[in-house]
Amino acid sequence: MQRNTDIELRLLIEAIYLKYSYDFRDYSGASIKRRVQHALRQFDCNTISALQERVLHDPTMFMQLLQFLTIPVSEMFRDPEHFLAIRQEVVPILKTYPSLKIWIAGCSTGEEVYSMAILLREEGLLDRTIIYATDINPRSLEKAKQGIFSLENIRAYTQNYQQSGGQRSFADYYTAAYDYAIFDKTLRENVTFADHSLATDSVFSETHLISCRNVLIYFNKNLQNRAFGLFHESLCHRGFLMLGSKETLDFSDYSKQFTPVLKHERIYRKL
Repeated sequence: MQRNTDIELRLLIEAIYLKYSYDFRDYSGASIKRRVQHALRQFDCNTISALQERVLHDPTMFMQLLQFLTIPVSEMFRDPEHFLAIRQEVVPILKTYPSLKIWIAGCSTGEEVYSMAILLREEGLLDRTIIYATDINPRSLEKAKQGIFSLENIRAYTQNYQQSGGQRSFADYYTAAYDYAIFDKTLRENVTFADHSLATDSVFSETHLISCRNVLIYFNKNLQNRAFGLFHESLCHRGFLMLGSKETLDFSDYSKQFTPVLKHERIYRKL
């Protein structure tokens, strides 16, 4: 029975790639299986094969499944000590460049994008920065473009912001309306939101900083190495790479191509 499930799962992932060009073949098997099993319950499908039939013949069904396969989960100024480290250790170097390009890979619904934009504004860098915010989930990207977040999360975001070295009142950056916080649209004036897959697409050239946090934990080793290769190719000489708290360059094919700036905060610099 278990073997049949594994076969069905591989066929579903292959079918998604062939039909829709979304490549989940090198995602962590355990993670994908868990997400698909959750989707089965939500779509009232008894088998993965039944789900595959619906997905192949109904593009809207695939878009619904994609929400399970990508699971957009984020928060603003997540891991505040990471953003504090950026302010203290990275920003002084970024200020030496006349212009900046920053790539936020796997930006989900935009929390990381707005956090970075606020930090850059406070450090006087936003006006000379181009930010590429990418994700494979079109619905997540659309939400990110809107910059509207639930007010019930704002208290936690405010606390994160303050702990990250925020210089103003967090409320200066949004307008409260009904149950939502609408963030200042000028924060995204220099942001380009784009559909991009680390499994199949190429790079943004000559970036000075790449933030890809809590994305690689869902990849197997081969896909992690592909992503690290993209980041290495994209970054300019001595550019910065930032990973999530459970991610590391150690034991990857590119471990010798970067040097840790603050290893505990997962901030690296290209050699």
